[in-house]
Amino acid sequence: MDLNSVIIAVAGVAGTLGGSLLTQRGSERAKRREIELVRDHEEIRENRSLRRTCYVELNRDARQFTTALNRHLHVIRERGAEDADRDALDEAKNAHRDRYSEAQMIAPEEVLMKASAVNKALNKVYGQVKRLERGAPGPGETMETAAQAQYEVWDMLRTMRTAMRHDLGVSHELRAGTPCGLSQLPRPANS
Repeated sequence: MDLNSVIIAVAGVAGTLGGSLLTQRGSERAKRREIELVRDHEEIRENRSLRRTCYVELNRDARQFTTALNRHLHVIRERGAEDADRDALDEAKNAHRDRYSEAQMIAPEEVLMKASAVNKALNKVYGQVKRLERGAPGPGETMETAAQAQYEVWDMLRTMRTAMRHDLGVSHELRAGTPCGLSQLPRPANS
């Protein structure tokens, strides 16, 4: 065997080993990228699930606080508030406060701006209601102005809910298979 044959044989073996090593490294890189993509996708799903849960609870608690304010106004008008009435209102307020605090850490700016507007409006109405309950209303505060302010919160709640649904990518149309089990109603043939 001559030197050229040995060099060619060594180069062939080195090429074969080098090729398999490069193939193995490329395969490992592809696997790492695939794992990173799966992790990223899972993180996005978890983040969306966390926001969905937060939004559901914030929407529910803000609505319950609004309803509790309305109920409390009626109680003040009809018979005067008792400790149980005050406790129920404060429980609704505290539940909303907790959900809003959670949303401050999770929600994107667009949703947080709407949630902040709702929070401020609810706290403003709460202050009016409590001053009316104590018999020490502020200038221009009456049962009617408090009731009107409480009623106006409903529009803010709808705006907040729309922002939340938009953030989650939820369509405004009802579809079959939605989490609530609702399906889209059939449209009349002439529409």
